Amino acid sequence: MNITDLGMTEELAAWCREQVPAEFTVGRVTEEHRERYVVFDGATEYDAEVTGNLRFTAASRSDFPAVGDWVSMTVYDSGQALIHGILPRKSVLARLAVGKTGEIQIIAANIDVAFIIQAINNNFSVNRLERYLAICYAAGIEPILVLSKTDLVTGEEIRAALHELETRGRHVKHILLSNTTRDGIEGVLGYIPKGKTCCVMGSSGVGKSTLINNLLHSDRLKTGEISHSTNKGRHVTEHRELFILDNGGVVIDTPGMKEVGITDIEEGVKATFGDIVELGKKCRFPDCVHISEAGCAVLFLTGLSAVGCVLATYNGANNNDYKVFMVKDAIMSHNTEYTRKIEEIFGAVSPEVMTLILETAGK
Repeated sequence: MNITDLGMTEELAAWCREQVPAEFTVGRVTEEHRERYVVFDGATEYDAEVTGNLRFTAASRSDFPAVGDWVSMTVYDSGQALIHGILPRKSVLARLAVGKTGEIQIIAANIDVAFIIQAINNNFSVNRLERYLAICYAAGIEPILVLSKTDLVTGEEIRAALHELETRGRHVKHILLSNTTRDGIEGVLGYIPKGKTCCVMGSSGVGKSTLINNLLHSDRLKTGEISHSTNKGRHVTEHRELFILDNGGVVIDTPGMKEVGITDIEEGVKATFGDIVELGKKCRFPDCVHISEAGCAVLFLTGLSAVGCVLATYNGANNNDYKVFMVKDAIMSHNTEYTRKIEEIFGAVSPEVMTLILETAGK
């Protein structure tokens, strides 16, 4: 195996020849463990950490290496290395860090395709899918929806889920998957040819690790049994890790995400809600936020005032897309999480905006 087998492109290789000193080694980050990393150069795995200079000059957490990154390093002992720099990233899949206002958390770097895994029996949510789509489109990464655990539902339930996708205008590519029967595995592999890098993302217990085990033809990752009380898989993955498939494709596993914080990704929101953005151009006022304004084309033509809440921050009413997405979820969910979510969000959203949101949602 060589560095090309890890996904190194000719363009990046040419950059390395010009920019990376000859005494440095180039490798790819395959694991991250609280600022310690495993880096593979195609022949040897190194236990690595960043240099003091890189740590000192880093302006934010996103300036540190992430799984999928290419890095330059010096080897100073058997299997030990110091990371001096991060090579130019082709793409960065990121979200707002949970519980840390304004901080960006990199999920993975240099990704071509993101598989968004949702268990069709208990985890399917177009609202949640829209947030994943937004961060993928913003990063220039192709999203693929994988509806897992199809062996646990009827054909009618599958058709209902696909119909909901269509009626909501989410024409994203999708794969129906059963990790038990292995139906759909070949469809997933078709998007991971040699030299391409994908990642799997989604909530805990939807079958991400089991999918990767099936792709690897081995039980490399621990998987949890199905909980009889919730009918969901148990959370097992605790860190991000990169694997190389037999066909030469690269796949990155990620921990389950309870929340998908939307970063400052204007283009991603535009791409995900392009139909609403186009309608918004016909509003009477250019600064319309599509909540209750006179002459709002979105409200007039669709009647979906709650959807306007999703774009309120995009148009400048509030500078935090993530909070409004969460409010929209709370409004639309009609479940036991509603009160908790409203209480969590109320302090971050102005009372005026909250009042409008609740009024337009009919609550």
